[in-house]
Amino acid sequence: MSVHWVSGSFAVDIGLRSCDLSVPLRPATTQGSCATGFKTVTVRLAETDDQRNSARMLVNRRYAWRGYGDQHQIPAQSSHMTFTASSDDGVFGTITLGVDSPAGLAADDIFKGEIDNFRNVPGARVCELTKLAFDADMPSKPMLAALFHIVFIYGYNEHRCTDLFIEVNPRHRRFYQAMLGFKPVGEVKTNQSVGAPAVLMWLKVDDIRKAIDAHAGHRQENSRSLYPFFFSEKEEQRIFTRPALATMDRVAA
Repeated sequence: MSVHWVSGSFAVDIGLRSCDLSVPLRPATTQGSCATGFKTVTVRLAETDDQRNSARMLVNRRYAWRGYGDQHQIPAQSSHMTFTASSDDGVFGTITLGVDSPAGLAADDIFKGEIDNFRNVPGARVCELTKLAFDADMPSKPMLAALFHIVFIYGYNEHRCTDLFIEVNPRHRRFYQAMLGFKPVGEVKTNQSVGAPAVLMWLKVDDIRKAIDAHAGHRQENSRSLYPFFFSEKEEQRIFTRPALATMDRVAA
């Protein structure tokens, strides 16, 4: 994997092996082997209406496919940071980080009592992940890890979030437990906006930091966790300091 900054905005170009990308980006391989070529994927903070609109269209297309409706919006507010993953073919992945504000979090609509238990702790700053969508049923671990790690870098360093929440369908609970260490909070409820059951999951941000420090950069193909696929310490520092067009190479395992 290689990483370099795109000057002028919060954007990182990630060179991923073709077999590290999910369908439809992955070209044909021979006998299941990993192609040697690298494909550039850009992860950026969506800062313009056009960029947010691309994320919104992807969210609505994927949510509609799951029966969750197609009228979802991407907030254009200082408390919401939307990130997109794109290639030459356009945006294929997106996620939004919502930071607590007077308007609260989206998950407060049905889980406010549960979130208030964390929010009311002195020094706490709660945040949430919302509007996760990919143009594939199951994105690859390296792609997911790159996106989640960049969101973590931004939320941890720019907003000092202490507690991270995500609202998911109960059938996805084990995925987030195994991949990132999220823990369920409270009972399953119905999210009326998508007409589906939902469970609130929580992760202490300091625990994310510890998991990254312990496992990032030690890639293991059979690992259920995403953390071994996160950027190494040097890569993370390079991303956070944001030198214009600085380049860094990592030998793919």
